[in-house]
Amino acid sequence: MRVEIWSDIACPWCYIGKARFEKGLAEFAHHDEIEVVHRSFELDPNRAKGDIGPVIPMLAKKYGRTLEEAREMEAHVASNAHAEGLGYLADGRDHGNTFDIHRLLHLAKARGRQSELLDLAYRANFAEERSVFDAEVLVELAVEAGLDADEVRGVLGDADAYADEVRADEREAAELGANAVPFFVLDRTYGISGGQPAEVFTQALEQAWRSHTPVLKTIEGDAEACGPEGCEVR
Repeated sequence: MRVEIWSDIACPWCYIGKARFEKGLAEFAHHDEIEVVHRSFELDPNRAKGDIGPVIPMLAKKYGRTLEEAREMEAHVASNAHAEGLGYLADGRDHGNTFDIHRLLHLAKARGRQSELLDLAYRANFAEERSVFDAEVLVELAVEAGLDADEVRGVLGDADAYADEVRADEREAAELGANAVPFFVLDRTYGISGGQPAEVFTQALEQAWRSHTPVLKTIEGDAEACGPEGCEVR
């Protein structure tokens, strides 16, 4: 069964939600039969590529809050991250356009290293003072994830590389009615919005699995049949 997760590196609840989903998945009896696919979603697709700035003023402006209120918002998110065992810097991070990161995640998917790069990018953005909006940092992260540095630089240098894949993910999210992330789609049957508690994911996986795997019902009758001991003769 497939689980698709739409998310953005700039989204703290995607970072937290991924950790909660993985805890919920670990408690699911058929966890080793689940294929997880990460899909692209940009929270701020119209932001210029070179427009990079500190996250606290951005939050204050976006939500019409004071800087102190924005810091309190970040502290609340940080407490949730820490409760999941995740590192989180409530101040000092920057914010920018994530399109290049999504393009590299599609390269990583093609090379079988998508989950590794996603985890490294989340950690760099939220727990370390490493700007994922710096091309050289992205190269470093991609190499840590097991990708080839020259290939990564080639993708970053070609604005069209994997651009169609990112846009296709975003169109699909819109078609599914996803206007916020994280957004989880289980077996193209169940959708879960937000960074829900781990037990919610476990329950949803169990429900989707029951629908995905029909229970065999036997119709009894008088018709003849053959078995290991031979064939019936009536």
